[in-house]
Amino acid sequence: MKLATKMIHAGMEPDPSTGSVMIPIYQTSTYVQEAPGKNKGYEYARSQNPTRFALEEAFAIIENGKYGLAFSSGVAATDAVIKLLSPGDEVIAANDMYGGTYRLFTKVFEKFGVVFKCVDTTNVENIVNVISAKTKLVWLETPTNPLMNITDIAAVAAITKVHGCLLCVDNTFASPYLQNPLDLGADIVMHSATKYLGGHSDVIQGCLVMNDTALRDQLYFIQKSCGAVPGPQDCFLVLRGIKTLHVRMQRHCENGIKIAHWLRNNPKVAKVYWPGFEDSKGYAIAKQQMRGFGGMISFELKDDSIAEVNRVLSSTHLFSLAESLGGVESLINHPATMTHASIPREERIKNGLSDGLIRLSVGIEDADDLIEDLNKAIG
Repeated sequence: MKLATKMIHAGMEPDPSTGSVMIPIYQTSTYVQEAPGKNKGYEYARSQNPTRFALEEAFAIIENGKYGLAFSSGVAATDAVIKLLSPGDEVIAANDMYGGTYRLFTKVFEKFGVVFKCVDTTNVENIVNVISAKTKLVWLETPTNPLMNITDIAAVAAITKVHGCLLCVDNTFASPYLQNPLDLGADIVMHSATKYLGGHSDVIQGCLVMNDTALRDQLYFIQKSCGAVPGPQDCFLVLRGIKTLHVRMQRHCENGIKIAHWLRNNPKVAKVYWPGFEDSKGYAIAKQQMRGFGGMISFELKDDSIAEVNRVLSSTHLFSLAESLGGVESLINHPATMTHASIPREERIKNGLSDGLIRLSVGIEDADDLIEDLNKAIG
């Protein structure tokens, strides 16, 4: 089945009782049982909900996986993966990652004895150099947030298979339209479905997708036991969002190409981070494992003083200064004080995330209007 068809029909079977094309919102907390232990497959909404189950099926289909699980946020989905581990287990993670993931790893799970080793995963030898018998998980972002670094998923999967540890890929920036990590050897795919999957900045949600039945059962047990599940209204919104993922991503990519090249040719811009430039470090791998380069772009001004950066951030009109990404509207963000503020400054600087970095989530507006907006702001 082609991508566009898959996005529209994933998880969508007509409601058997009414013929409704859209899955109903099952706004219920519990279900009547015919007798103790005898039910229609549903007992309590934390464990089972038909709207959520339809969405979880859709997640699996669009990521070419067997099983999907929906969570109340992307961080909740990440939390569930780390709860597979025990004290003393080690995790290898990218040194350029979302600030919320870093915070969860270092501020929550480190005190329970899980050890996190952050390396530059764009060079897989860095993973080989630190992996050990204690390593139980490798956590990747590709492209990374916010420096758009690219890691060879298949190459890392070959390493994790040899060492018998799990590989989880945060696929939020690429979306299933551009990249399918399970096809490249990953064991788990994580999404903040808040972003491109929902696509309209109106819902918070996360998901995990996997192929292994035993792994699915472990993660479902954690989901059910810890209770970080989304409500049926949120599931309905993400199901609706997935239906237009392909057309939205096409425009995100088209606009991203235009804006990335315009920024690179702007005399007031010092550097642009976007994996679609042929001379970028990760271009060859990105071209191999992705179907496009997306609408996420970061850049630095030649005048990277705090005053000038703040002026630009506060001068756009179509680009809204806000957290998050992946919606139909364009957003502008300052990682150092917003999405990545939880990472100590010395760590951010060491990993290449400067105080002057500006991150764009390019929406689906007319590209010329977006360029004009940036042009006026940058001056």
